Amino acid sequence: MKNSVQKYLLATVLLLLVLLISRWSTAVSAGSDHTTFLPLITYDTNDPVPFGPVHSGEGTYYFVTGAGNCSFDPSPQNLMVAALNQVDYASSALCGAFIQVDGPQGSVMVRIVDQCPECPEGDVDLSQEAFAEIAPLSAGRVDITWQLVSPPLEGPIVYHFKDGSNQWWTAVQIRNHRNPIAKVEFFDGSNFQNMPRAQYNYFILSNMGEGPYTFRVTDTLGNVLVDSNIPLTPDGDVSGSGQFPPP
Repeated sequence: MKNSVQKYLLATVLLLLVLLISRWSTAVSAGSDHTTFLPLITYDTNDPVPFGPVHSGEGTYYFVTGAGNCSFDPSPQNLMVAALNQVDYASSALCGAFIQVDGPQGSVMVRIVDQCPECPEGDVDLSQEAFAEIAPLSAGRVDITWQLVSPPLEGPIVYHFKDGSNQWWTAVQIRNHRNPIAKVEFFDGSNFQNMPRAQYNYFILSNMGEGPYTFRVTDTLGNVLVDSNIPLTPDGDVSGSGQFPPP
């Protein structure tokens, strides 16, 4: 019996080593052509993973289209969105992030697409559809708590180039990211240059050339994605090759 258990454990360890070596070899063979570097981890993607501090404030609602200060396109197919107060919006730092809002009669997950300049710190201005998940619309204003969450998403991150972007002035936005974006960097052939973030949620740099580009994107948890051969596509989208892992 003891020998059987030992053989089983040894076989399991060998199988794990083979899988790890296989994944490493695949990453190396991909070279620098549109390559993404991710930690060798596995995780359950069925549910959003909460992280960070729990905030408290008041929840309100407003008419939304899915667009707003974050410069995202309208999303009539999904209006589970919200605007953050100016303090927590932090000059677009939480644009595209997901939060779980808990109210007196339920919970709802929303994506941040806008800011609410007049809202006190901790407050969230929700779409009518989202507010209805936590309280009746007739309540108007309710006490809430909320926290960042990392939900499962389909597909990789997306690079969206602002209309008017060119070789002398380039503005790129990250979309479809499961964790908040901390920084975006451009590889100039020798070094990665930081791209400053505008309050309207574009990362901007001058004299990047005609492309294609190599970008390094870091989320607020320290995870890094590197994508090469991203073509300059004004007012267009280019898919990356990977997605951030959960916390």
